[in-house]
Amino acid sequence: MDNELWRWLWLGLAALLGIGEVLTAGFFLLPFVIGGGAAAVLSWLGLSPLAQWLVFFGVSLLSWAVLHRYIKTQDSDGQPQVGANRWKGATGLVLEEIDQVSGDGLVRIFGEEWRATVEAGQENIPTGDTIEVIGVEGTKLVVVPRS
Repeated sequence: MDNELWRWLWLGLAALLGIGEVLTAGFFLLPFVIGGGAAAVLSWLGLSPLAQWLVFFGVSLLSWAVLHRYIKTQDSDGQPQVGANRWKGATGLVLEEIDQVSGDGLVRIFGEEWRATVEAGQENIPTGDTIEVIGVEGTKLVVVPRS
């Protein structure tokens, strides 16, 4: 194949993988997009297809290593809690006694009222006590007394 065809193959591959990267989660395809772009540049410079393939794999590997370092740092920060899970670790006030038998009670956390329950084997938590949220079961917060 002549270099003219390789030019368009590399550009097409980089564009196709770039579109795939936009449509998928994470940065899985981005190193290959960068590698394809580097190989396309070499094809426009007239280098051999073997050099283009070597650069494609080399640049893809190098860009994966660099991106992996930044992605790993970003992931170590933890994901923000959303929904009811954002209340884990929060403290609140018991508005209605939390009964272990019925598994029901009412708590206020940061101005919001939530139904709450305690884990099996825990004692009832009376009205006016301070609690800490340790989990979420369906639409109820699982709480323990805060000492």
